[in-house]
Amino acid sequence: MGDFNYMNILYAAITILITINYGLLLQGIIGKIYARVGKRMGIRLFQPYINLIRQWATRSSVSHGVMFYLGPVFRFTGGAGILIFLPLVYGAPLFSSFTEAGDVLLVMYFMFLGTLGMALGAGEAGHPYSAIAVSRGLSQVTAAEIPLVLAIFSITLQYDSMDIMKIVGAQQGSFLNWTLFTNPVATAAAMLAFLGSMMRSPFDVVLAPQEIPIGPPVEYQSQFLAMLMTNRTIFPIAKTVLYVNLFFGGVALYDNYLLTFLVFFLKTFLIYMWSVFVGVSFPRFRVEQSIRWFMKYPLIIGAISIIIVSIGK
Repeated sequence: MGDFNYMNILYAAITILITINYGLLLQGIIGKIYARVGKRMGIRLFQPYINLIRQWATRSSVSHGVMFYLGPVFRFTGGAGILIFLPLVYGAPLFSSFTEAGDVLLVMYFMFLGTLGMALGAGEAGHPYSAIAVSRGLSQVTAAEIPLVLAIFSITLQYDSMDIMKIVGAQQGSFLNWTLFTNPVATAAAMLAFLGSMMRSPFDVVLAPQEIPIGPPVEYQSQFLAMLMTNRTIFPIAKTVLYVNLFFGGVALYDNYLLTFLVFFLKTFLIYMWSVFVGVSFPRFRVEQSIRWFMKYPLIIGAISIIIVSIGK
């Protein structure tokens, strides 16, 4: 405990606050994009702020048991846990949080924690369709994470480390040092897996918004829903930051802080837009189609990346 830096708690809080605002802004932009593709006006850019504040300000007397309450907590912990163990800006103590205390394996555990918590919470609700949602969610996440795990295993072999800071540090000096160029096969597998983890069309088999008028937005109300909405702003950004660090060179600290944040926003925005572009271009898969797709192309590409790195060793 003597080596523990209590300032990291403050740094983590600042990181989460910045991420929440960035995520809410992106939600407004993405809502506009989806609406324009459908020839509609769409929501106002600041509407996600209004929705979140409204939910945090309300109360609910609904009671379904302890795990029903812990589901949103687990979900939020998964997103926040990923974020605080990742460096937003490499070399900047303010945006490094607890990066020295974790590695890529811990981050992967946090990625699954949120989904598992929501599955337990849905089971506690007692809704007859909960089992359908749970099976869809766990199947989707498992199918999408297998290629991602293979891609991450490939780059940990490449860099001989599971320390995210060391992986980011190895990519500094030139953009040609990015994993995108030194291990493009693993990057391709990870980017395909990213589509499933973002749960946008054609892989939104869990929410199925055009099919089932139930789910977390209906089962949960008031502050429980507000916590889920808060995580929905954090979790996607945390995943894009993970991809930036592992595959796109991270974000180095420049002398000009404005340039540093421009690079950060540009990289995360482009990665985020990859899922949005695919989402507005393709219709939704059925459950079995989604799982079959992930078990075919991304899985094969991820396995090939491990073979290539192993041969290169």
